[in-house]
Amino acid sequence: MPTITTDDGCPINVEVSGSESAPPLMLSNSLGTDLHMWDDQAAEFARHFRLIRYDRRGHGKSGAPKGPYSFDRFGRDILAVLDALGVKKTNWCGLSMGGMDGQWLGANAPDCVEKLVLANTNYHYPDKAPWVDRLRYLEQHQLDEMVVANMERWFTKGFRERDPQAIARMTKMFVASDHDGYMACVAAVRDIDFRASNPTIKAPTLVIVGTHDPATPPANGEVIAKAIPGARLGALDAAHISNVEQPQAFTKAVLDFLK
Repeated sequence: MPTITTDDGCPINVEVSGSESAPPLMLSNSLGTDLHMWDDQAAEFARHFRLIRYDRRGHGKSGAPKGPYSFDRFGRDILAVLDALGVKKTNWCGLSMGGMDGQWLGANAPDCVEKLVLANTNYHYPDKAPWVDRLRYLEQHQLDEMVVANMERWFTKGFRERDPQAIARMTKMFVASDHDGYMACVAAVRDIDFRASNPTIKAPTLVIVGTHDPATPPANGEVIAKAIPGARLGALDAAHISNVEQPQAFTKAVLDFLK
């Protein structure tokens, strides 16, 4: 599990699996998670790809330098990882923040991208008040004080009731995030605007939405799919973290598109 240092000195925790001769696939996590959010997909993806997982700055075992952060900064982190691994072009699968990373890459580093999967994500927040409110809350509270509400956004009630082990795993992952790093990421998400850049994306793209997703509703994904030329749209019976709530269906959708 290598640690790759970016141009500003931030250590990025990276895990690589699968054959070095296989085509690369890089996975990117949601806000408040680490690379283990992909554990349900990792083994199957690694059968077909050189699988690259990483913790974004402020999360997991990566560094959490003082903010502000931006998607330009996250993008440079990703390019540093690819360069250190000798990967010139990769497939990409990102969920939520990871889908925002993918939109940035598709528009700003097109030569590095083979195909894009953008899951449960957004492209712009005209109303920034919910993010401002979250930042204000976190100035006085810890992540464990908002984790229950977060799980309610991430997963449907039925899934929370039938798979408490998954909820416990994701809860532990969320509260382990660096508090200040999480806040810096929240501010970066608040400020995204890919409205002008998404139509320039040339990579074949699959947009996945969760039919019960309150965090990034299906309509947001539909707008992304319409903006990116030739993009496909798929839906899963899930809330926000669809790869955990519907692991088999998510894995199949991604592999059917990438292979």
